[in-house]
Amino acid sequence: MDATPSYIDDFARFIYASPSSYHAVAEAARRLDLAGFSRFAEAEAWAEQPGRHYIVRDGALIAWVQPAGAGPTTPFRILGAHTDSPGFKLKPKPTIGSNGWLQAGVEVYGGPLLNSWLDRELELAGRLVTHDGTEHLVRTGPFLRIPQLAVHLDREVNNGLTLDRQRHLNPVFGVGDVAQADLVGHLAGLAGLAGSDIAGYDLLTADTAPPATFGLGGELFAAGRMDNLTSVHAGLLALILAGDAAFPGENEGPGEHEAHGEVSNETAPVISVLAAFDHEEIGSASRSGAAGPLLDDVLTRIGAGLGATVTDRLRAYAESWCLSADAGHAVHPNYSERHDPANLPVLGGGPLLKINANQRYATDAVGAALFARTCARAGVTYQEFVSNNTVPCGSTIGPLTATRLGIRTVDVGVPLLSMHSARELCHVNDPAALSAAVTAFFTPEE
Repeated sequence: MDATPSYIDDFARFIYASPSSYHAVAEAARRLDLAGFSRFAEAEAWAEQPGRHYIVRDGALIAWVQPAGAGPTTPFRILGAHTDSPGFKLKPKPTIGSNGWLQAGVEVYGGPLLNSWLDRELELAGRLVTHDGTEHLVRTGPFLRIPQLAVHLDREVNNGLTLDRQRHLNPVFGVGDVAQADLVGHLAGLAGLAGSDIAGYDLLTADTAPPATFGLGGELFAAGRMDNLTSVHAGLLALILAGDAAFPGENEGPGEHEAHGEVSNETAPVISVLAAFDHEEIGSASRSGAAGPLLDDVLTRIGAGLGATVTDRLRAYAESWCLSADAGHAVHPNYSERHDPANLPVLGGGPLLKINANQRYATDAVGAALFARTCARAGVTYQEFVSNNTVPCGSTIGPLTATRLGIRTVDVGVPLLSMHSARELCHVNDPAALSAAVTAFFTPEE
């Protein structure tokens, strides 16, 4: 491997380090620390000075670059993404089982492609919270499996698989007496704690198979949680480049966070922001989700540090933009009839511009023009995505951000196959192309 790793290699490492939203935020924070960013605590006063900063709220992170020339009406350029993915969350009283099996009691989180989670070695990952409120990250490595019923016992399974969410999806992790098993104690031990120390936990499943490139020329990439770590990683690398451009000489450079594209600071400044929210897969209605106050809280405090009045802040918002970057659908070769016949985005064709007449995506004509200019400056091709009229369209944080803040928002993302599977598929070039586009987006237009 080269001393300077390729984008997809770095992305694979980011995915491996991020089996939960809490781990993704910790890994992003680690990289930001290395890049010269300083962490602010929400309960403390913030330094009212230019710089590179970030805050963490549970499984969400907001990071920003405030250049020296920023003032009360300086606009924001926001990359919105989310850190969570569909899967299964550990319930209270987590150890269940019958007939000699030990099983974990789990609740479906979001909208996973259920059959894709069968017969895989899974891990539990997330946070343990002790009685004093201290959080401890934990991950088990391969620990769980949801075994499928053998075809000999269900001769019709290949004509249609039906999974009862309560009865059929509790993973096994051993054999023995349920009354004697201590799953919480095992998890606590991994964090150097006793089971009696644990007062609460937020733990979800993740696939343990490592990310991999494959196919002709190694041009395909498979991994878990690409929806939506593709956008978190792309925005993180672009923001680090924006910080290096705003404060040259203060850091050695991207290092392990190598990104693509260049940033210039020769025009009027913008404040570049990475907003990585949690809980998008379950509606975003939380204190760390896009429907909550997190982004507005941070932007308000940045503005206050610049001496902004309410009017100044509204003026800044009027000139601001948000790229809502979330995964999108490439045309499926075996189900092309499920796609719009005139808009068939392909893997390797570049990021998607996501459009919906009913505002399930926030893109409008003005936003489409902005993204076209952005991709042209980045040297990146892009593709339009629109749903087939007979297939209901999903949504993103884009409409939420536009509604809450009134900031113009454009929905974009990397095309995938197998979205919401335990293991999703993209082209090796598309995540890097998205990051290059975000880098250009963070660069003020002349």
